[in-house]
Amino acid sequence: MQCDLLLSGGRVVTVDGPRSVYEPGSVAVIGNRIAAVGPAVEVDAAWQAARTVDCRGRAVVPGFVDGHTHLFQALARGLGEGLSIWPWLCEFMWPYSIAVDPEDARVAATLGAVEALRSGITTVIDNHYAPTDPETVLAVARAIESTGLRGAVARGMIGHRTAVAAARGLPHALFRYSVDEEIELTRECMERRPPHSMVEIWPAPLNLSYVDQDLVRGAAELAAEFGTRWHTHCSEGAKDPESYLEAYGVRPVQWLAQEGLLDERATLAHAVWLDEAEIKHIGERRAGVSHNPASNAYLASGVMRLRELRDAGAVVALGTDGPSAGHRQDMFEVMKQTLFGQRQHTLDPAAARCEEALELATREGGRYAGTGTGHLSVGAPADLVVVALDRAHLRPLHRTVAALVYSARGSDVEMTVVDGRVVFEDGRCVLVDEEALFAEAQERAERLVERAGLGALTAAWRH
Repeated sequence: MQCDLLLSGGRVVTVDGPRSVYEPGSVAVIGNRIAAVGPAVEVDAAWQAARTVDCRGRAVVPGFVDGHTHLFQALARGLGEGLSIWPWLCEFMWPYSIAVDPEDARVAATLGAVEALRSGITTVIDNHYAPTDPETVLAVARAIESTGLRGAVARGMIGHRTAVAAARGLPHALFRYSVDEEIELTRECMERRPPHSMVEIWPAPLNLSYVDQDLVRGAAELAAEFGTRWHTHCSEGAKDPESYLEAYGVRPVQWLAQEGLLDERATLAHAVWLDEAEIKHIGERRAGVSHNPASNAYLASGVMRLRELRDAGAVVALGTDGPSAGHRQDMFEVMKQTLFGQRQHTLDPAAARCEEALELATREGGRYAGTGTGHLSVGAPADLVVVALDRAHLRPLHRTVAALVYSARGSDVEMTVVDGRVVFEDGRCVLVDEEALFAEAQERAERLVERAGLGALTAAWRH
């Protein structure tokens, strides 16, 4: 039988239904779908490929799904040190966001997408909120797609300045549109880039704790109308549910449940500060949660209750939270931090295991994003990654999954395939002029930081 691509002789970790691992194994691809996966001796004998890649000494795994990132923040990487979530926003991220122009956003998104592909991420949920006019949002989606990446641009919607937003000090310049305008602008973006595009548009009320309830309701209704997910920040900081309770007499996830807005279309980023009732609601309605352990640790926001959420039935994905809070688009780091954070928090070394971390980064991420990706199965989208295992920090090699989660890093990725197309190999993204991109990103970043009044944050040494 004829196929387009044959990845032959690697350690194939499928994350399929029975969690099969073939050592050695092979994967055959026709068009944008997986045509065969199994022991190398069987697959190689059955298929003749237009291109065969020798994967001996390598692992072949599903492409990673980044459930929550902010690619526009790529031009501010490394700034904002030593701040908890709310000072980090008020003193750093809000001024930066207000100063970002459309070309800055496009270049930053391209840079972040390239970094993602280089580390084996094949799907991103990019929470974009600077700026959010339709032309910029659509340009960001095109930029992400132009690198070969798939996913969604979740258009950040803020609406008017609510009493909670005012009390928490959000600057007036963030509030550019009314609730009705936010809904219509998002609708325009979704109509121009409809569902099932390689990069979709999702509604994304920016944060449950301070946007208007009608905005959240409208976003959820818009997602249901178009058949997409919707996305929001949820209870990332300890004060988020407290301020919501004070303003409305109910906790944010409790309100979503009461209003019938909490279902499998809802994707909630962080969800650190939940009570038992909220965990139960999320689980019963099979809503999605993006766990972002690297950024939660960086900002000292707390540790998500992973075990309780999964046991309740929630769909949990992993996220990097972008280049300014997670600092790297590297799901290997996120998997490892997931395990370490849970163990440190519970003082239980069995609180989470490496197999579970890999599931969250792949198969569960595909469920969360609604892409059907994240596993190597016949008929599944051909999103997969080849990871080198013949390096000092990966030898000796006893258990492939353990090596991937604890020892591998993004720079060990040798090939990334999205939708059946090789988009990263031989150390470069094949659809992008990386040298020109890096030079433009550096130039724009320096101008942007000065324009935002953040030059003091670039000091070489800070006490």
